[in-house]
Amino acid sequence: MTFLYIDPGTGSMLFSLAIGIVTTLVFALRALAVKVRFVLSGGKAKKICADKIPFVIYSDHKRYWNVFEPICEEFDRRKIPLVYYTQSADDPVLSKKYDFVKAEFIGEGNKGFVRMNMLNAGTVLSTTPGLDVLQWKRSKNVDRYVHVPHSIDDLSGYRMFGLDYYDAVLCSGMNQVDFIRKIESLRTINPRETKIVGSTYMDADLEYLKDLPSHKTNINYPTVLLAPSWGKSAILSRFGESLLDALVETKFKIIVRPHPQSKTSEKDLLARLENRYKDAENLSWNYDNDNLAVMNESDILITDFSGIIFDYAFLLNRPLIYADTEFDNSVYDAAWLDEKMWILMTADKMGVKLEESKIPNVKNLILDAMRSEKLTKARESVKSECWENVGMAAKAIVNFLTEEANA
Repeated sequence: MTFLYIDPGTGSMLFSLAIGIVTTLVFALRALAVKVRFVLSGGKAKKICADKIPFVIYSDHKRYWNVFEPICEEFDRRKIPLVYYTQSADDPVLSKKYDFVKAEFIGEGNKGFVRMNMLNAGTVLSTTPGLDVLQWKRSKNVDRYVHVPHSIDDLSGYRMFGLDYYDAVLCSGMNQVDFIRKIESLRTINPRETKIVGSTYMDADLEYLKDLPSHKTNINYPTVLLAPSWGKSAILSRFGESLLDALVETKFKIIVRPHPQSKTSEKDLLARLENRYKDAENLSWNYDNDNLAVMNESDILITDFSGIIFDYAFLLNRPLIYADTEFDNSVYDAAWLDEKMWILMTADKMGVKLEESKIPNVKNLILDAMRSEKLTKARESVKSECWENVGMAAKAIVNFLTEEANA
């Protein structure tokens, strides 16, 4: 007897597809029923307008709560109704007590996307790229889609076409505006509205840091924070034991903070490294949800193409070393540009480059970076380019959303 075998990966994909199709049909039938009722009762287009939600925040994951919380606080303070849709069942917003902000879990994966695809709203604000590219489609009953970034880099690290179908992008600084205009020119797409508003999560982090213990730098025996991204191009995959061996030999205090995704995608790598250095007295591992406390504890950062570069340089104004990991940008918007990625060019200005051949000399690289006045001035210059309107981002965003909606 011959049995039809489907491997687990294919089976999972087919199951997700089936769920997506069924969910889509359910919502489509509901929409059809509503339209039929409208016709039978003499309902007109004005009924759709009456049911329209004025302002919606859509979050595909709870990790973006640090971006949205200041915005929700501002909406609630102004007594402006806001609906918050999240695809995380344990999103912090669901436990918040607001008077004018209503939060709802809309389901993970395809279930949540279908809900968003059928949405009837005035303005949708989201950090999620890929609108009208992947599962999340523009709803014909939404007037305007607005993107707010969750980083202050230039956005070229988004997957291709990530922002092409948004109507507006709220930028943290001129670096993001410049990138958007370049992409629009290269792809001959209609210019999107842009507005420099600042960064809500950076503003919040700046306030949070005021409550942390004051830190005194140890210029001779610093605490080194190694905080890489994840994947084949990241530090732990590329340099692994060779870099960690050299860091342990410095006798400095070393804190390794892997990217959260590494715990899922690089379990074997982390297990191997943790076992190798389990007896190293000056090396520890950090997996805290909050990265600001461990950042504040350190004197210098070693990273690669991770966005922590900006948090560290601009919130703490401390030196950094970035690893040359030959980042592959082929699937990102950066591939459309002739120049080097902005985040890497910026790292060249603000930090010391760590090449594989220089790993044995990492101790001197650390000490030189900590004593460099040139790097301190460079951090200040780059900050003015990518983080404007410091401390006022939430107010600027709500002003933009409400003024445009009433225009």
